[in-house]
Amino acid sequence: MSAPTRPVTIPTLRLSIGGELLDSPEGLDVLDPATAAVVTRVPVATPELLDRAVAAARRAAPGWAAMPLPERQQRVRAFAELVEEHRSELAALLTLEQGKPVGRAYGEIGSGLAYVNAFTRMTLADEVLKDDDGELIRLRRVPVGVVAAITAWNYPQMLSLWKIGPALVAGNPVIVKPSPYTPVSTLRVGELAQQVLPPGVLQVLAGGDELGARLTTHEGVDKISFTGSRRAGRAVMAAAAPTMKRLTLELGGNDPGIVLPDADPGAIAADLYAGGMSNCGQVCAGLKRLFVPTARAGEFAEALATVAGTVVVGNGFDAGVDMGPVQNRPQLERVQGLLADAQRRGAEVYFRGRAPDGPGNWHPVVLVRGAGDDVPLVAEEQFGPVLPLLTYDTLDEAVARANRGPDGLGASVWSDDEEAAEAVATRLDAGTVWINQHPMLSPDAPFGGRKQSGIGVESSMLGLHAYTDVSVLRVKHSVPR
Repeated sequence: MSAPTRPVTIPTLRLSIGGELLDSPEGLDVLDPATAAVVTRVPVATPELLDRAVAAARRAAPGWAAMPLPERQQRVRAFAELVEEHRSELAALLTLEQGKPVGRAYGEIGSGLAYVNAFTRMTLADEVLKDDDGELIRLRRVPVGVVAAITAWNYPQMLSLWKIGPALVAGNPVIVKPSPYTPVSTLRVGELAQQVLPPGVLQVLAGGDELGARLTTHEGVDKISFTGSRRAGRAVMAAAAPTMKRLTLELGGNDPGIVLPDADPGAIAADLYAGGMSNCGQVCAGLKRLFVPTARAGEFAEALATVAGTVVVGNGFDAGVDMGPVQNRPQLERVQGLLADAQRRGAEVYFRGRAPDGPGNWHPVVLVRGAGDDVPLVAEEQFGPVLPLLTYDTLDEAVARANRGPDGLGASVWSDDEEAAEAVATRLDAGTVWINQHPMLSPDAPFGGRKQSGIGVESSMLGLHAYTDVSVLRVKHSVPR
């Protein structure tokens, strides 16, 4: 397979509706975050086109649900194989719209496909709860119905594939709505899907917040799977309430990492840095608050700065680039504002890397210390290449501060003593707590948040079950056995 390269031309993309590729009278410009230039214009789903897509999904639902599970899984595997065949093309489109280095875009698609393929190996067997002389009670997992998958701009391919895989395997048609900042590669996936899946089973619609709002209120949609901000998640939850839609919400986090006194700064600095700064710091479960012992703060600051000093920021298509731009201008301005505010409040920038000049959404790697817990850079999810270093005197204090706030997606503990680390980890309020890593996700482990970081989980059997409803069959035996 050829290595991803910068696209010479961008394909003319269409909405995938009912097995057809359709244009629209309305359009949306997509910008390259590395240049701020318009790279293409994609069609936007009007209310009429949305209704058409929902109607197509509802027509497809009975046949897709009735298809035997092994056959459905074979169809989903064929979809994954087709995406894999076009992986280099999709990676180039992903870098163009999202900004990440093209090698990492290629890896993102591979990671998403690993999840899809994992679901094609899972089963949804009935569970017998009781079977005696009087009665048989059997629990069945049935498709929930039409699923709207609304994804974010930081990992457009991985997040959509995370949702497509289990939804389709469970027997549901899916309508994917990517972020208006990053619709290109997902629209292309929608086009590919029409070659191997029945009409209406997988559709992709582009549009802005208004399209998302229509999806969450549409009476023909039965479930919303949403990845995004806490503010947007609240709006989704409220909009879904009148029709009692099922929900899976992954709403980000302000993940703490606690380094225990025995940890070696030189040994873990690279992993700490990667936990906080991968994907330009735009990771929902990234390390966003790093707590280190006060007595060793200088050692950790020096070790992190050494790692950060090796990082090359630039265009994702250029050789040797480790980190691309912030994906969009509003997010860049938010990160810049949080950093400036923290400095006004007395925080010290102890490392500032280099970033290109020019019109792109460039922000250097920045390491900060001396910020209080109430400073917004620390108290809120910054979602950019800025990592605050915080100090603590006792572990009880560190745990209390780490648990402060409404977020509870992930957390981590770092130590050579795994038993001591686990004792701290069990006290942290998070959906996933890692030891000596952050973050690490896999298809066999559920992923979701506590507190206001979300509702429900993705991946694993629990993630597959999230796309089903429970139906209980109770049979009274006419003749006692």
